[in-house]
Amino acid sequence: MTAMLPYGRQSVTDEDVAAVVDTLHSDWLTTGPQVDAFEADLARWTGGVGVTTVSNGTAALHVAYAAAGVGPGDEVVVPPMTFVATASSAVALGAKVVFADVEDETFCLDPAAAAAAVTSRTKVVAAVDYAGHPADYDTLRTSIDGSDALLLADAAHSIGGTYHGRPVGSLADLTTFSFFPTKNLTTAEGGAVAALDPRVLERARRFRSVGVVRDRDALRLQDEGGWYHEVHEFGLNYRLPDVLCALGRSQLRRLGDFIARRSALVARYNEALADLDGVLLPARKSWADPAWHLYPIRVLDGRRRQVYDRMRATGIGVQVNYIPAHWHPAFADLGYRRGSCPVAESFYAQQLSLPLYPGLSDADQDRVIDALAAALRVGSVRSAA
Repeated sequence: MTAMLPYGRQSVTDEDVAAVVDTLHSDWLTTGPQVDAFEADLARWTGGVGVTTVSNGTAALHVAYAAAGVGPGDEVVVPPMTFVATASSAVALGAKVVFADVEDETFCLDPAAAAAAVTSRTKVVAAVDYAGHPADYDTLRTSIDGSDALLLADAAHSIGGTYHGRPVGSLADLTTFSFFPTKNLTTAEGGAVAALDPRVLERARRFRSVGVVRDRDALRLQDEGGWYHEVHEFGLNYRLPDVLCALGRSQLRRLGDFIARRSALVARYNEALADLDGVLLPARKSWADPAWHLYPIRVLDGRRRQVYDRMRATGIGVQVNYIPAHWHPAFADLGYRRGSCPVAESFYAQQLSLPLYPGLSDADQDRVIDALAAALRVGSVRSAA
């Protein structure tokens, strides 16, 4: 039987394994020198914007919202075309989520919809770099002018991408990253938060470390002894351990190669599928250099489920990214209704992610292309019948 091709897969080398083993043999497993070094390495990809690592991508969002001061009575604007954590982590802090629709080409947050959603209670407007394509941050910034809201980039898909030549991580007040195995680099589980304001970054770093303050100058009692620390605001243990930061540092050295291979695979898909009836290919704005975490096509004429089932049956692990966040029962039970974000909901009905990861060979990609064409032919025959 032919092996299933996943839609995403990590790329782990002997060098990655050696980096982890070296750290396991060191004196540090949790918070040690690899954490600081990984954060410094990441900052070179954010254009020098400071970074704190965290235990996963959802934690990154929770930490970022906490650092922004999100709490009960606040509102957070979120697009629905995202993994639910972009919204649910704000709810966990007591905020009300306001869903704003996405643009029709990139399926990133629509600046006009965001502007319409902002009120005097808005604390954060969270854009999502869907599939690795940066949102339109300059227009988003303009759309929230006059409010006190911070702009957040959920860049779980887009580390290494650029917008008007500026790196992801430097485009919003806060940026969150995910290093889950299917993402553009991995620490197994892990994430990070970048912040333009060093004070916000320090709040993020404290929150991810249970709120502990050790800096003597910041202590309220400064002469208690070397063991002494304080908690000024409550936080959680979202620390990323040294052993996983060592893996991340090794992975990060190949991020440029990962992005280049993803871009080459996207170009091959674009060329091979350009004339295929029944699908629309992902768009790219001229001002964006995406990191391409996903290759999201749209399957037309109501045949997405049929094509999904057919390709899965032939060993092609296509995926749907994502169920609109406001459709989940947890949000439905809070009164959120279908139909409120028609662009995102229409896209969801058509969306299908084809396999895309650096280790995908040209031959395996050709297998995906052939399977998609065959699935569409079967769908056409059944529809005609």
